[in-house]
Amino acid sequence: MSDTKPKFLEVYSALKSELLDDPAFEFTDDSRQWVERMLDYNVPGGKLNRGLSVIDSYRLLKDGKELCDDELFLACALGWCIEWLQAYFLVLDDIMDGSHTRRGQPCWFRLPQVGLTAVNDGLILRNQIFRILKKHFRGKPYYVDLLDLFNEVEFQTASGQMIDLITTLQGEKDLSKYSLPIHRRIVQYKTAYYSFYLPVACALLMAGENLDNHSDVKNVLVEMGTYFQVQDDFLDCFGDPEVIGKVGTDIEDFKCSWLVVKALERANEEQKKLLYEKYGKTDPACVAKVKELYQTLDIQGAFAEYESKIYEKMTKQIKGHPSKAVQAVLESFLAKIYKRQK
Repeated sequence: MSDTKPKFLEVYSALKSELLDDPAFEFTDDSRQWVERMLDYNVPGGKLNRGLSVIDSYRLLKDGKELCDDELFLACALGWCIEWLQAYFLVLDDIMDGSHTRRGQPCWFRLPQVGLTAVNDGLILRNQIFRILKKHFRGKPYYVDLLDLFNEVEFQTASGQMIDLITTLQGEKDLSKYSLPIHRRIVQYKTAYYSFYLPVACALLMAGENLDNHSDVKNVLVEMGTYFQVQDDFLDCFGDPEVIGKVGTDIEDFKCSWLVVKALERANEEQKKLLYEKYGKTDPACVAKVKELYQTLDIQGAFAEYESKIYEKMTKQIKGHPSKAVQAVLESFLAKIYKRQK
């Protein structure tokens, strides 16, 4: 619905006000100002796709019926809990990666007066999720399931980040550690659970469903999240920077990208040697050599083949689901990402 985003942003303001008056902590003017600035800088700045998809999914599970004000508020609140989770991950990820910019502005920890205070800000963001859940969902029959869900997905995401970090240890640039199963594991845990499964799981709980009965839905969404990341890897190298809004640096950053893993799979010994020598170097000539090799190995063709196979597989799985409402949710997710250019 076109009116969802303004309503969603209204709920952010309401949740922020509640958190800044949380009775569990006695705020001073300084601490209240700090938290408000930190929230405004880190939480609502992205595309908000994860949060908004809770509302869209819940609507579809209710067969497209208009939500009452209370239902809409609760769906928005859960959507914001996911955006808070994302903000918490990104604040800490940027410190670990030594990043400079995020969403077109300096990373939070790069601001002169912030620095490593950002670590504690990350912890505050994480804890605020459970303050929101307690205030608005404590009386709901699915409250404990929500707590379990957020705790489990956070654990999976942090574990995915760990695999990513220990696979790409700085100073130990070793391409032999990279393979399709490793890439898949990193992506599945680091991205797919919180970006694709979590919004739908929140909507299912609100609709009174038991998540144990929906492992098939989880599997499709994790597959979709994996496909989404493979697209990201592809666009980083072959996308139009004007369209995607950034210049890709996966080659320079020695990322465990689907492209390099696929190239290693297809390369002969001489081509592998070139990859080992040039991948992860910031010299533009090295980057150009890697891209040239991707062309020679027809990585674009490999991606097109992967995309068409995965689309066919997911479409078949979705069509086989017994619930038309759940089918509609999964189809809407797939339609948003299939053949995307950014």
